[in-house]
Amino acid sequence: MEVIAVMAPLLGSLAAAIFSWNREDKFAQFVTCALMVIAAGMSVTLFYDINIVGEAGGFMPRTIQLFTWIASGDLKLSWALRFDQLSAVMVLVINSVSCMVHIYSVGYMSHDDSKARFMSYLSLFTFAMLMLVTADNFVQLFFGWEGVGLASYLLIGFWNYKDSANSAAIKAFVMNRIGDFGLALGIFAVFLVFGTLDFDKVFAAAATMNDLKLNFIGHQVHALSLICALLFIGAMGKSAQLGLHTWLPDAMEGPTPVSALIHAATMVTAGVFLVARMSPLFEYAPDVRAFITVVGALTAFVAATIALTQFDIKRVIAYSTMSQLGYMFFALGVSAYGAAMFHLFTHAFFKALLFLGAGSVIHAMSDEQDMRRMGGIAKHIKLTYALMWIGNLALAGVPFFAGYYSKDVILESDFAAHSAVGTFAFWCGIAAAFMTAFYSWRLLLLTFHGEPRADEKVMAHVHESRKIMTVPLMILAAGAIGAGFIFHDYFVGEKREAFWGKSIFVLAQNDTVEKAEHVEKWVSFLPTEMAIAGILLAYLFYIRKRYLPAMMAGYFSAIYNFFYRKWMFDELYHAIGVVPAFFLGRQLWKKGDGAIIDGLGPDGIASTVVASAGKAHRMQSGYVYHYAFAMLIGIVAIITGYIVYLHRQGL
Repeated sequence: MEVIAVMAPLLGSLAAAIFSWNREDKFAQFVTCALMVIAAGMSVTLFYDINIVGEAGGFMPRTIQLFTWIASGDLKLSWALRFDQLSAVMVLVINSVSCMVHIYSVGYMSHDDSKARFMSYLSLFTFAMLMLVTADNFVQLFFGWEGVGLASYLLIGFWNYKDSANSAAIKAFVMNRIGDFGLALGIFAVFLVFGTLDFDKVFAAAATMNDLKLNFIGHQVHALSLICALLFIGAMGKSAQLGLHTWLPDAMEGPTPVSALIHAATMVTAGVFLVARMSPLFEYAPDVRAFITVVGALTAFVAATIALTQFDIKRVIAYSTMSQLGYMFFALGVSAYGAAMFHLFTHAFFKALLFLGAGSVIHAMSDEQDMRRMGGIAKHIKLTYALMWIGNLALAGVPFFAGYYSKDVILESDFAAHSAVGTFAFWCGIAAAFMTAFYSWRLLLLTFHGEPRADEKVMAHVHESRKIMTVPLMILAAGAIGAGFIFHDYFVGEKREAFWGKSIFVLAQNDTVEKAEHVEKWVSFLPTEMAIAGILLAYLFYIRKRYLPAMMAGYFSAIYNFFYRKWMFDELYHAIGVVPAFFLGRQLWKKGDGAIIDGLGPDGIASTVVASAGKAHRMQSGYVYHYAFAMLIGIVAIITGYIVYLHRQGL
């Protein structure tokens, strides 16, 4: 069962790749979707066996040893599938959402010329993520980590005839390499400190290494803090935290199913999973956790401010993803690992719903993505409209929808931490909650309400998507409605200890999820009040007083433009990174490689030979007396040389 849940997507990817050579697109779609349905079914069963039934029913977490992967001296690593409570949650999320995306893609990509290749990439992406979350050691985790990076590059740049798609794919790949370098250094540091890369051995020895110091760049630093800081850099890249986030909105250049897969359940959640998996290390690195809290809080706030001003429907949802990831990280920073994973779980459903719903809108609007050219389409695509309502209600944290339960427990946990960084994160989260409700309803109202702003030709073709696209949306909508209240007690409630088992480690004094149950009433009510206020303000701006957005943008033009230009991160990185890199590369190319290496090497020798040959060529005049004169000079030179030789010999 475990092997099928993980390996089925790989088989689908290989099969689709083979079918792509023969242009057998329908077979590729059928095989990949069928195998994903099987993998999703196995994932549900494993989740129930391991997390819900648990040890009481005899279904113990287990590790399936497949074969010995590396055996070099004292380093021995197996290729294994680790199925504990944490990985069972991730496998369920990945396979279920990916299954919906695969089925949806059959309809969405129906007019594409490379459907089999696309399905192969989707399944490869899913397999790489499954390898990451079921890894039993750091090397296998790194394999899955890099596999996700490769697959994301292929998917973001799938439409490789577009320069923008190629640039976005390269940007995602390069930005993630920065984070991956930190992750690699962290793995090296783990091996240096623990002498092993096996998770169980490292976690068992973590407490004994709490006082260990390492010499790092001439300074004595806390070993576990150094390891955790380096691992978090890797998480920042994959999960688009502030500073390494600029690739995420550009990833919208890929097809919409790619956006749903990357932003909902797979790539961007890898960093959250990494920190949760490494909780036995992070619990002994309080300074690093404080840093994570601040970074997560700033990410949630900054991303929300940018989303307020964007007009591309997919980019608004992309910045929403970045903001929600910030929530997850500032939960991790205060040791609320269960709360972070709960939000990851609920977020996967409503964010996949929103992205795929946006794809349905784009499909209906003849590939239009600018919300300023939409409006008045609610009556034409009533089902998509209703499903987008559900997704936005969950995103905004409206009571009884999935996001309400997970977002509130995060904010309560940060407040309950009673620390400076926890309080800072709480208020950033409250501000982000207000902005989230506003921009999510801004998206809904601009897209579906008001007078149509598209031309008549586009409006004449607005129609509801096919069932193969809407059925996955309805299944995801069920998760966006029910995932919160059904699983609340398991993830963060009274059943959480049995649910998580030993897969998450929290020191008793750091258990903020427990403390969150005792916060003041106003702390629990404030996020909901902010959500309602944001929705009402959006209604005022975009339905009742439609002149207000333009008036506010003009009155606060400096702030508006700053947010619209994404806090100038792209311009800053271009100035301090791209321009110097191009200048250095040009100098090394022109002066280093061209002038010195080639100039003194092959090009220089060749030009010398050509010049000498040219001069020798001019001596070939065709006159006999010229040749006789040259021969005379040669004879004189030979005789002179011979006389000089005899003189030196004393003869």
